[in-house]
Amino acid sequence: MRSAKLATALLFPFAFAAFGQTGGTITGVISDPAGAVVPAAPVQAKNTATGVISEAATSATGNYTLGDLPAGTYEIDVSVTGFKKYARTGITVQQLQSTRVDVMLEVGSATESILVQGESPLLATESGDISHNITTNQVDDLPVGSIGAIRDPRTATLMIPGVTGGGVGGPNPSLTSIVINGTPAASQQIRIDGLDATYSLGNTYFEFGQPNVDSIQEVAVQTSNYAAEFGQSAGSFLNFTMRSGTNQFHGSAYDYWVNEDLNAGGSYSHTHPKVRKNDYGGTIGGPVWIPKVYNGKDRTFFFFSFESLPTTTANTSTNLTVPTAQYRVGDFSAAVAATGNKVLGTDPLGRPIIQNTIYDPSTQRMFNGLLIRDPFSGNMIPKTQLDPVALKISSSDSESAGTVCQPVDQ
Repeated sequence: MRSAKLATALLFPFAFAAFGQTGGTITGVISDPAGAVVPAAPVQAKNTATGVISEAATSATGNYTLGDLPAGTYEIDVSVTGFKKYARTGITVQQLQSTRVDVMLEVGSATESILVQGESPLLATESGDISHNITTNQVDDLPVGSIGAIRDPRTATLMIPGVTGGGVGGPNPSLTSIVINGTPAASQQIRIDGLDATYSLGNTYFEFGQPNVDSIQEVAVQTSNYAAEFGQSAGSFLNFTMRSGTNQFHGSAYDYWVNEDLNAGGSYSHTHPKVRKNDYGGTIGGPVWIPKVYNGKDRTFFFFSFESLPTTTANTSTNLTVPTAQYRVGDFSAAVAATGNKVLGTDPLGRPIIQNTIYDPSTQRMFNGLLIRDPFSGNMIPKTQLDPVALKISSSDSESAGTVCQPVDQ
């Protein structure tokens, strides 16, 4: 490349910088009007969003390849002495895809030019893999499943032919049991900009934190016949390309709001338990620009992404207990009295084991190869053996409903 591209993506709660990524490829053959190949012809591919230029030259057989190109829209320029300058715009490069662009030069002056405008061919003939590319806009326009309430970009797989299982089509699809082309459930591999991010204990979540949907440029899902470099997966490969800054400043903001007042009541209940969630965040990106110091246009870019999920719920179907004043100071004599001094058995010393009795961990010892402890006298824990932190919490929360206090062994 003529200039280095720096794309920094900050993903909550993890952050990492990507200086390279697994991108797409533009390849083709350059020939003259007679059909003869043109060797050593210089080729330039310019990313129209960032201005970054990649360069290559044709081989002795007239073939050229521009690899590892970030996903985006490109224009190609070919300038050869004795031929008109060739330019083609509107070339879409997708992640892990090869786009073929053959060039036929025309004899003429270098000051003359040929401009070709057209879309890339839909039929990919450069490889035998079966791959599906899904952009951020497509994911944003469709219902997306979630982990909790945060949108999960892996639900892009639900739009791919051959995907079954995992509750596909339901309101809460399970992403841990997706079956692709009959392979074992949850056997897919996940990569972010070429970096393996698969959860090694079950392929369930991202190892490096889940990126939000708006921070993703596109998702390439390879389901069959992929190259040997992706041979670690029995199912499919999900390759995520993170967004980068461009020559223009861009940003976005969103808030996916959940409130109990928007929920319908059940068949036999008209109540609405309190459930309030705000999946909000935003992105911003552009060239690194420091007035009178540095202008990163066509060279250096930044991209920042943030997402948060504050949640408030109220459970009205579970009874919670509040410790009594005696319990908060270690007096559990009432707990034994409530059972009528019910005897559950005897310990190795032949002493009765009374229900709800609390034993002193400081008296632990061995007897005939068995561990035994002595009960606290009167089922009361001395204040000197109570955790001062627990006492402070219990005291400050003594009037808070739902606070539960219990003794802790020291």
